[in-house]
Amino acid sequence: MSVSDVAFLTIPELGRLLRLRRISAVELAGHCLDRLERLGPPCRAVVRVLREPALAEARERDAELARGKDRGSLHGIPYGVKDLVSVEGAPPEWAAPAYRTPLPQGDATIVRRLRRAGAVLCAKLAMPEFAGGIGARPSAGRCAGPGRTPWDLSRWSGGSSSGPGAAVAAGLVPFAVGSETWGSIQYPSAFCGVSGLRPSLGRVSRHGAIALSGTMDKLGPIARTVEDCGVVLAAMAGSDPEDPTTLTRRFTPSSRNDSPRLRIGVLRGSLDGVQPAVRDNFLSSLDRLGEIGDLVEDLELPDHPYDALAGLVLDAEAASSFDPVLGRRRIVALAAPDDRVGRYAGADVLAGDYLRALRLRRPAAAALDRLLSQVDAIAAPTLPTVAWPLDVAPGDAYPEYPGGTDVAGAANLCGVPAVFMMNGTGEQDLPTSLQLTARAQTEATLLEIGMQYQARTTFHRRRPPGF
Repeated sequence: MSVSDVAFLTIPELGRLLRLRRISAVELAGHCLDRLERLGPPCRAVVRVLREPALAEARERDAELARGKDRGSLHGIPYGVKDLVSVEGAPPEWAAPAYRTPLPQGDATIVRRLRRAGAVLCAKLAMPEFAGGIGARPSAGRCAGPGRTPWDLSRWSGGSSSGPGAAVAAGLVPFAVGSETWGSIQYPSAFCGVSGLRPSLGRVSRHGAIALSGTMDKLGPIARTVEDCGVVLAAMAGSDPEDPTTLTRRFTPSSRNDSPRLRIGVLRGSLDGVQPAVRDNFLSSLDRLGEIGDLVEDLELPDHPYDALAGLVLDAEAASSFDPVLGRRRIVALAAPDDRVGRYAGADVLAGDYLRALRLRRPAAAALDRLLSQVDAIAAPTLPTVAWPLDVAPGDAYPEYPGGTDVAGAANLCGVPAVFMMNGTGEQDLPTSLQLTARAQTEATLLEIGMQYQARTTFHRRRPPGF
């Protein structure tokens, strides 16, 4: 097989080629590095290409295979990380290099774990300034400008893991690590037509990653398929003494050979206010999901102010995270003019309001867990529209499609997992997406449902024109 044919293969497919010696780890890394350098700029997906360290790691992986040492499914597989993750020799810049300040040094825990699993780090990938904590809109500043989806370079790739989403969609790397506080894996997965996994809070160590919200941040994979996401999660997950918030319960893939039939819920109102193609594609997805499990329709999201609570917690914690490096006098130097006032609201959250939100969070989380305990997962459109045009403000892009019942705010506030998968195309042949949300620490079940869905569809095999 020619090295030029591998850009859109899955992790297991690439692994088989490496083990059959039909391609070397050095050839594969070199192919990804070339694509990152050539195609990364049009998508505004790349902060730094790590050519020399990547080739050195790839040579080591080839040597290991030659002497019979195989580190597992990720052995020799290239990848990239969002630029809030620390890498030795390439510390994060918060996408705001004008703000030089001491940031995490050395390798983050996930970088060490992925190296131990055999993966080859090729690039630091783009994000908005300050990981979108001040603004993750299409206009949000970054060194190279707003991210572009490879499906249409005049449209947004989503935020704030815009670089990871675009890099995977364009075939620059087989997988990438992004982060989500509220929507930052969800949006790029949907707008770029790739698979994403937001793990449970605490499933993956955040040591060495710049914090946005200490009680809401999650690190997770973006890849070609849900199966790929599961492989990456298995390598990254686990308790970490350097991050006391990590879960002690180990992540293990599901084995449901003789388990009861799955139950998949649908929230009342989740199809209100969505584009016609989003609605039609979701209904078609329900047909496929009905082959996997029993559909439980007309469920209701508990009556708690999830979005308001999530917004208040995020504002307060982000303001605290940014305070040492971005005082009020320095905010005027941000690249995006509309973000130069974006931090003031968070900085002015009263301590009493923040503490009240934390108290209300507990019963809200318990109510969400009761809902999710009725099913194995809740299905919904990932977003109500296709990717937004770059030159239009989010509220003005599709005002006629505001979306219906949305579980994303509740899920991020309460730290529960979700997977996101392309499920068709809509306006201008742009991707639409399906999301599945479940109880905390049930990623294995979500991955199983996602893999069964993708076994029945081919959307994950589609690639952007021109890439």
